[in-house]
Amino acid sequence: MDVHRCRFVPYSPSTINAVAFSHSHLGRANKSDTLRLAIGRANGDIEIWNPLNGAWFQETILRGGQDRSVDGLAWVQDPDEEDHDGKIIPGKLRLFSIGYTTTVTEWDLERLQPLRQSSGNHGEIWCLAAQPQLAPGQQQENGAWNGQNLITGCTDGALVLYSTADDDLKLQRVLVRPSAKKAKIISVNFQDRNIVVAGCTDSTIRVYDSRNGSSIRSISLGSGPSGGPKEIIVWAVKCLPNGNIVSGDSTGELRIWDGKTYTLIQRIKSHRQDILSLAASADGSTVFSGGMDRRTVVYKQSGGPKSRWAEVSHKRLHNHDVKTMTSFEGRGMSFVVSGGPDATPIVLPLREFGAENQRMLPYLPQEPIVQSVPAKRLLMSWWDREVHIWRVSKLTQANDNAESDSESEERHRSRKLVAKVIIKGEANINSASVAAHGGLLALSTNSEVKLFQLRSRGGNQGDALRVSKLDLSEKLSRGGARLVQFSPDGQWLVIVRRDNRIVATRIVGDVAKSPSTVRVLPSPAKLSRLDRKVDKATRFGGLGDYERNINRIAFSSDSRILAVSDLAGYIDTWLLKDDGDQNGADSDDIAESDASPESSSDESDSEDATKSITLKGQSWTRNPSTSSLPKLPAAAVVLSFRPCAASIAPETEDRMLVVTATSAVFEFEAKSGKLTPWSRSNPTTKFPDEFKGLRDQAMGCFWDVADSKERLWLYGSKWMFMFDLSRDFPPETEANAQRKRKHMHIAGQDNPRKGTSGAGSKIPDEQLTSGMSRKMQRVNHEDDSSKPREINLRNHVGILDDDEDDEEDRMDYGKGSDEAGGGAQGKLRRGGDVEGGAQAGELTEYGDEEGSSEHPPHWWHTYKYRPIMGIVSLGGGGGEAPASSSGLEIALVERPEWELELPPRYYGDQEWEKRGL
Repeated sequence: MDVHRCRFVPYSPSTINAVAFSHSHLGRANKSDTLRLAIGRANGDIEIWNPLNGAWFQETILRGGQDRSVDGLAWVQDPDEEDHDGKIIPGKLRLFSIGYTTTVTEWDLERLQPLRQSSGNHGEIWCLAAQPQLAPGQQQENGAWNGQNLITGCTDGALVLYSTADDDLKLQRVLVRPSAKKAKIISVNFQDRNIVVAGCTDSTIRVYDSRNGSSIRSISLGSGPSGGPKEIIVWAVKCLPNGNIVSGDSTGELRIWDGKTYTLIQRIKSHRQDILSLAASADGSTVFSGGMDRRTVVYKQSGGPKSRWAEVSHKRLHNHDVKTMTSFEGRGMSFVVSGGPDATPIVLPLREFGAENQRMLPYLPQEPIVQSVPAKRLLMSWWDREVHIWRVSKLTQANDNAESDSESEERHRSRKLVAKVIIKGEANINSASVAAHGGLLALSTNSEVKLFQLRSRGGNQGDALRVSKLDLSEKLSRGGARLVQFSPDGQWLVIVRRDNRIVATRIVGDVAKSPSTVRVLPSPAKLSRLDRKVDKATRFGGLGDYERNINRIAFSSDSRILAVSDLAGYIDTWLLKDDGDQNGADSDDIAESDASPESSSDESDSEDATKSITLKGQSWTRNPSTSSLPKLPAAAVVLSFRPCAASIAPETEDRMLVVTATSAVFEFEAKSGKLTPWSRSNPTTKFPDEFKGLRDQAMGCFWDVADSKERLWLYGSKWMFMFDLSRDFPPETEANAQRKRKHMHIAGQDNPRKGTSGAGSKIPDEQLTSGMSRKMQRVNHEDDSSKPREINLRNHVGILDDDEDDEEDRMDYGKGSDEAGGGAQGKLRRGGDVEGGAQAGELTEYGDEEGSSEHPPHWWHTYKYRPIMGIVSLGGGGGEAPASSSGLEIALVERPEWELELPPRYYGDQEWEKRGL
């Protein structure tokens, strides 16, 4: 297999400005599964993550736009309600953001767009905080709103209260008018339901009553250190459950204040530069601080509640400022999430700090933003408002022998930028798709859907492509979309609207022979999903229909089966039926039967099965076996059909692969809704332990079905696995069982996520620097005193966390006949692509070792490529193009962290900047 390692694809991860959990903690009585993490970035994107007990699944991205930034986030939950049957309906979860403007924005999580905005006559909003929830049994006084209001601090010194009552967002009152000094309020937090603590830029912490705006206390921090600024900036304030106040300021000091007398209890000099962010445990016994010096510091009380605080640890986990952090505890999970300009979210264990590793979440999108056209060797990528298309050259001997110099002329000849599209407007691109014939490009934003035609310029322009916009009817383009996808034959364009309505339209005309005749039929056919008939009162807690959002879409290789999956784990499929002459009259080529395409998606199964729209003699009808497909244990992260191999009739190829966010792998026969024989014989429990123990989610897959092979290649941001689907996994041998036990973190546990708090894996005992060891000594006393005592010392040898780079060169194959003989049966020969040219490497699947060609491995994996932004086929055995003599050829797109452009950062003592890299 030829591998083109591509690092020339542009993508710059954006700074993390804000992080917020939907709940600070969940008690045992709370059984809702609505915990989400929102990450706000400088380009206006908001990422929604589901912790999934440590699996950490990026569910969706609310796209931003030009000159937009998310600089503060807050979740609120409306009060619970009781229906006429006495059932408690959980209150609605709502997400709000600010962006250094005078506006507060509420987001619609179901439609992935702004829901409402509110602003007032005050300065730019710098900070945002949500009012604490009412305690169980507590009643709000004076008939006030029982929900959570918002408080904002402004750059002109104003403190503004926003009301979220009646499912609305309104400016309720300006609590504090701009002062004469105009000291900026840059941090704010609630001490209780009514008391607000604000950190200012004039060496002051101010305390107000939110009910009337009266000032309760003004706390002075004094003057700054000699030789520095006179005024101290209070970058962060945090209120503990006992009422005490913790502040972090520009002197690098953490200060603890008494919550009743507002006097200083203790001050700790823990940072060499400004403290920018704070987080605390639910019981207030642990505090985290992040600073400009890249340190993350942990503090604990040495004794009881009134004892003094002490710094117990500090680490440099980020490559830049630790700008923001938040914490969560509950339901077996306990962690702190932090972020900053290095764009990487880091998850730290809270309760198990020191006994578990930290974990770095991927900074790249978890849904690939690259596609290919193997027939024309085109590679397309998109981000923000730009689309780039390259043509990647075939691997030649000259490429293979190119020098490792990043400026090698031969290396740059191996790829060429043939088209670049920058869309008009402010909205970023939600989705993009290029047709398999390479002649059409579809883009979608929150406002419209665009379609472009790609044609060769010819002449002196060489490989360059001419990009021209095609007209779309207003019915298709207006309103935007969350997903767009061409069918493999290029005759259908499927659009998933922001409200999850699915429409399919027919593309007519010959793109290759007569490009001027290509057009899109104006009236699309609507594809309605099956009504799952789940009680909406208890279905998804406070998230409403958010989990019915469609996240993946896939076509079969013959374009006659369409499948979509949602965040709840449901899969819907449709079949393409031939209803008449596809080359008939061209009046409008639409025949409508029984119902309008704009009917509601909540109609019953019997009603929906009778309606369809015929376009050019074809129509999409719901697969009768859709209801037979089971609800997945988690959302699908990979949805793909096996390509049609030469030995298999296309009409029989309906095998659909699904990989979930919990690394469960299924293969269904889409037409019958049943598991395939291979999937029944190989459940996820039989998969290799290396795969089951992966922490990063699967991002995508590609297939190798040439030469009677049935190979599936799965990849994530830091790994790549190959599975041979033509054979079953071998039964576990004693040698493999011993190897499995050797690499367990805890006895009897082969899943490193099990038993952890949701961050990284357990730290092996020999690497523990403090605290009690996890080694356990068991003594068995025998009745016969003459027998010696049997002492078993269970020494749990751990393995390195997946975030470590020690396995950079690990390229061994999977299980062999025994541990000694099942080593590296394959080799990887790659070119040294320093700057990111399309230098290719050859994956020699079976080496020359004795017996390797006769007994090829059932699976293979590598951690050599990281971080992976996407892998696409350029030809060979992937089913998109005729097989070449060299087999499968892929383009693997990487975006290493050291290539990120970061602003200047702090360098302390004994640090130096790496030059010349």
